[in-house]
Amino acid sequence: MAPQGYAQRGSALADSVSLEAVTVHGFAPERFMAGLKVQRLDSITIQQFRFQPLTDLLAFNTPLAFRSYGPGQLTTVSFRGTSSNHTALLWNGININQPTLGQTDFSTIPVAGFDRLSVQYGSSASVVGTDAVGGSILLGSAPQAEPGLSLMVGRQQGSFANQQTQLGARYGVRLNSSWSFSGKTLFYDGKMNNDYPDRQRRGYALESTTTAQQGLVQDLFFQNTRGHRLSAHLWVTDNAFTLTPENLSSRELTRTQSRRTMVQYEAGDWTLRSAWIRDIIDFGRGDFTDMSHSETDRFTNRLEREFQWKLGQPATSLTVRVGGEWSHYRTRVDGYVLPIITEDRGDLFALMRWQASRRLLVSANLRQAYVTRFDPPFTPSVGAEYVVSESAKHLLTARGSVGRSYRVPTLNERYWRELGNPDIRPESGLNKEAGAELRLTPNTTHTFTTSLTAYHNRVDDWTYWNPDRNYRVENLQLVVARGLEAQAGWQGGWDRWAAGGRAIYALTRTSQERVYDAYAVDIIGKQLVYVPIHSGTLTTYLQRGRSRLTGQLQAGSRRYYTFDNTKYLQGYVLANLLAETTLKWGAWQGRLQGQVHNVLDTFYLNVKRNAMPGRHFSINLLLTYNTK
Repeated sequence: MAPQGYAQRGSALADSVSLEAVTVHGFAPERFMAGLKVQRLDSITIQQFRFQPLTDLLAFNTPLAFRSYGPGQLTTVSFRGTSSNHTALLWNGININQPTLGQTDFSTIPVAGFDRLSVQYGSSASVVGTDAVGGSILLGSAPQAEPGLSLMVGRQQGSFANQQTQLGARYGVRLNSSWSFSGKTLFYDGKMNNDYPDRQRRGYALESTTTAQQGLVQDLFFQNTRGHRLSAHLWVTDNAFTLTPENLSSRELTRTQSRRTMVQYEAGDWTLRSAWIRDIIDFGRGDFTDMSHSETDRFTNRLEREFQWKLGQPATSLTVRVGGEWSHYRTRVDGYVLPIITEDRGDLFALMRWQASRRLLVSANLRQAYVTRFDPPFTPSVGAEYVVSESAKHLLTARGSVGRSYRVPTLNERYWRELGNPDIRPESGLNKEAGAELRLTPNTTHTFTTSLTAYHNRVDDWTYWNPDRNYRVENLQLVVARGLEAQAGWQGGWDRWAAGGRAIYALTRTSQERVYDAYAVDIIGKQLVYVPIHSGTLTTYLQRGRSRLTGQLQAGSRRYYTFDNTKYLQGYVLANLLAETTLKWGAWQGRLQGQVHNVLDTFYLNVKRNAMPGRHFSINLLLTYNTK
């Protein structure tokens, strides 16, 4: 049996299935996450959401909970009951969370900007570093497999005068008998005018906002047959959000820009990576003549080497990857105690993957981080996967892991004038989880999958902007998150017909467990704000030939917005319908997609006082010209 990996097959299966071994280029952190739950979303699902932000893709395909202020507005994630600061978002192996905020606005991440997506549940700090307390989201770029040229133009037109245009190309060529070149260029431009015909729903306002998003993605790959590969990546984003644009007295503008660049070179077992990222945030009110400005640069270098040994027995091997990373931060924020803040961070790590037998896979990882004026904890982890039973028609796998995690405090938490705390400590967590997956293939046309995962995540020194001290940040809280995740999927086919379904359910209990003052007694054991205890999704599809109809459901229970759980937002169920078809004319291909969002016209509030839109529509057209 080949080494185990876990992924989705097709768009109908949401759970883990066995994969054959593949050649992996660069740093693929999933290889060293044995025992952790990892969900890879397939290319069909990613393609369905290519005109939408990452939020929509994840909300309908994972149990992650999102807190959104509205379409095109700030959207943050709660991963397994943790806060928005506890999810690591990696782009080609680089954490792209903003260092000042320690999080990412998921409404600014377009699905079209990447080729691969994996969602890793639970702590993985020993593998990917800081922020990976609740989980990690891994975005990746992929080279074109075959020589040729593909030109693409896409357009989305939606309700409320919302629109998006995409222009792109993929290309590849064989340079000689040893070297090949491939690349991807994508430009996107979108405008969410949010021109609602009704400004209120059930007495709650639909906020007047506009959002303009532009971006450029450029990926280049040079590779040869002797194991050498050079890749270069560029991702430029510009997001301008305006609140109440027609009202000068209350108008607000938040403009975020990012310049992400990375070069990576692989020579045999050695990998060298260098990256530069600049994050800019501008904020202003009224006529925008006096804008506050924040600008942060990151320079990162990473060197690592991988060692592999065959252990003599069939299907047994040992892989060890060791390396180090050094990053230099330079930031200028109007509200900081100093005009310029600089900081150095380093990581030393050793990752081990041991295929002990054809049934047993073990990983053991070590990481030590170093931060200017801080002492992050040592973060080891160990995990294992075991094939309990297998035959031609079934595969039953059990897994479990234990790992430490940490989060380096954000620059805002340390350096904000008066409210920041330079003596704040890094957060430290301990994550434990266990689960099992079952895959059934009773015949060649039907596949069933199911899984169950239980976890317990204890996070100490959780930072808290304490209202009793004028919101000065402190290490006050001990938070414990525990829960269950269940998934089930089926897909089948008959002649030209195919159908499938996927159901996901999550039970999440997360609460403060330490009394730090007299008032904290009232919140001990209470659910953290904006984290639903029950959540789930259901996706079904029916396909004939090149046409497909997909139904999507997303449900969440009530979410408290006071720490003592006395006030809450009602739970809700959202339904979407998606119909698509593909037509071909020689080298041309057209993909037409129609979407109905919030089919049931559900009234719901995502945050206090912010109503979300009712039923609305969009039409997407993607034209592609392919040459060989």
